Amino acid sequence: MSKQEKLLARFKSIPADFTFEELTTLLQALGYIRVSGGKTGGSRVEFRDTDSGAPIKLHKPHPGNIVKKYALEQLKEYLEGWGKI
Repeated sequence: MSKQEKLLARFKSIPADFTFEELTTLLQALGYIRVSGGKTGGSRVEFRDTDSGAPIKLHKPHPGNIVKKYALEQLKEYLEGWGKI
């Protein structure tokens, strides 16, 4: 099992300790690029699918680095809907 496959399996299990860095790595492996939010972007982060241009907009967690479970569940449903996972 490759690192990407392990990361995807971990993501699908919706763990309570999934970090934003892990999420960024996973989305990049699935063909998304991080788009700069500019000066006023704040904690908002956007990823775009390199094929379709479909956006994923998230809030970077703060003060910690752990992504909320509800955000992971919504993202999992979204990625399944687009056939990415």
